[in-house]
This record gives sequence, C-alpha cells and structure tokens, in this order.
Amino acid sequence: MKFLEELKVQRWDDHRYYHHSRINQSLHLVSAMSFLGCYALIFINPVLAAIFGWIIAMVTRQIGHFFFEPKDYDEVNQATHEYKEAIKVGYNLKRKVILLTLWGMSPVVLYFNPNLFGAFENYMDAGDFIYSLSIMWLWLGAGALVFRTVHLFFIKDVSTGLVWFTKILTDPFHDIKIYHKSPYHLLSGELIDPMTHTRQ
Repeated sequence: MKFLEELKVQRWDDHRYYHHSRINQSLHLVSAMSFLGCYALIFINPVLAAIFGWIIAMVTRQIGHFFFEPKDYDEVNQATHEYKEAIKVGYNLKRKVILLTLWGMSPVVLYFNPNLFGAFENYMDAGDFIYSLSIMWLWLGAGALVFRTVHLFFIKDVSTGLVWFTKILTDPFHDIKIYHKSPYHLLSGELIDPMTHTRQ
C-alpha cells in the first residue's frame, strides 16, 4: 500500500505543480495516446516505435512544458517556479534540456561516426542510417529512465526511484484519464486550469 500511496502522491504533485496550462494538458493527451501506440508498436516494429516515440510523443509532451506552462509564481500551490524545479522528482527543465540535446545531437554523432564506436555496422544508405538512429534513440530513452531511477536511489531512496519508474511507464494511461477533457476546456477559451480541485 505504501508503494501505491507514494505513486499517488507523485502523480498528484506532477499534476498540481506542472500542468496548469490547458494547452500543455492537451498536448499531454496527444503524447499519451502516441506513447500507447508506441507501446504496442515496439513489439511489432521497434524502429518505428522509437522514431514515433521521440519525434511525436516526446516532442509534443515537452513543447507543452517549455512553451505553454506558466513560469511565474504559482498562486494555487504558493510556490515559485524555482522551488518547483528544485523539488521535481523526475526530469526538471534543466535535465530535460540535457536529455533533448543528447537526442538532437545523436543524428550528428551517427553521421560523423557511422558505426558509433563499433556499436553498429557502417550504414550504407538512408534506411540503414534511420535504423541505427532508432536503436540509439531506444537506448537513450531506456538509459534516461534507468539513470534517473538509480540516481533517485541515492539522492532519495529506492522506493522513490521505483515509484517514479512505475509512474513514467504508466503516465500515458493516467494522462488520458485526467486530461481527456482538456481539449474541450481549451476550445471553450480556458487557457489555464483553475485547479480548484487542488485547493485545500
């Protein structure tokens, strides 16, 4: 029960601190549905799953955080943006910049190092390049997830890391559940969720 309670707390904090924008919520809905498609696709075509997951699901998810989520003082939670960034369990904006930079630079690295230090055979054409790149992206995604999980083992505790790991993998299901009405609110002209349900 403690595990499930901690999972509930992490999900709740993620929502109330980082998802005020209806645009961000709507983009998370699109991202969540895309990730679910990737979950199914990875067993059929891992290459396509990696490409679709990073270019569609991941990019739409992060656009909402970087460009539409308010960065001013959070009146609902009585917290500054800096405070929320400091207590973020998972990837805050600074960590996301590093991750997305690695992702964005990976095609350049592969272009100039076709076998990626011996990890692949030299690509012969565009199809081989895309295949190798997709494998890089699969490992980058898995590595980022495992790295932060283990990091949390040391800076928090093992339970926090395992809960966060579970949260990330199940976020698409949860996001659809809580944000499925966000496009309706957005089309109704509501740009910011009043978050009345988060007030004590």
